[in-house]
Amino acid sequence: MASTIYDRTIAFAGLCQAVALVREVAKNGHCDSHAFETSLKAILNTSPSSTVDVFGRESDLKVGLECLIEGIDNTPAGSEVTRYIIGILALERKLNARRDSMSQLGDRIQMLERQSSHYDLLDDQMISNLASVYLDVISPIGPRIQITGTPEVLQQTGNQHKVRALLLSGIRSAVLWRQVGGKRRHLVFNRKKLVEQARILLARM
Repeated sequence: MASTIYDRTIAFAGLCQAVALVREVAKNGHCDSHAFETSLKAILNTSPSSTVDVFGRESDLKVGLECLIEGIDNTPAGSEVTRYIIGILALERKLNARRDSMSQLGDRIQMLERQSSHYDLLDDQMISNLASVYLDVISPIGPRIQITGTPEVLQQTGNQHKVRALLLSGIRSAVLWRQVGGKRRHLVFNRKKLVEQARILLARM
C-alpha cells in the first residue's frame, strides 16, 4: 500500500463514511444505500490492488469525503462524528495489539466471503452476519462506542445490525488508515491537507 496524502484521505474518508451512515441509521433507520453497500463491500475486500480499490472508485466515497470536509467541527453533529471516529480508532489500536483477536477476525471475514456467494450483501441475513462479527470479536476488546439516535429506531433489531455492520466497516477503514501511515497526530496537524485533498476528489466527480 502506498503512503501518500491521497491514500490517507481515501482511508479516512472510508472511516468518515461509515460513521456518517451510523448517524443516519441511528436517527432515521435508513441511509444512502449505495454508500452503505460500498462500506460493507470494503469489509470483504481483503486483497485490494490499491487503497481506493478497497472501496471501488473515488465516487463511491462521496458521503465520506463530504463528511471529512464538513462533519468534523464544533456543531453537535460534528462532535458526534468525531466521538465515533475517536472510538473506532481506539478500538482498532487495541485490536492491532491483540494477535488472537486479529486472527479470529480474519477467520470470520473469510467465512463471510464464502457466505457472500450465497447471499446478497444487502440481504438481512448477511447484514446480521456482519453485525455478529463486530459483536463477537470487536466489542469485547472495549471500550464500547455509545451510539446516540432516536430510541425507537435503535430498538429495532435490523437497525442494530446495520449500525454494528457499519462499525465493523469503520474498523476496516481504521486498519487501512494505519496501513497507509495514518496516525492520530495527522488528524490534528495535517487535517487541512486531508480536507484539501478531499475537495480535489469531490471536484472531479
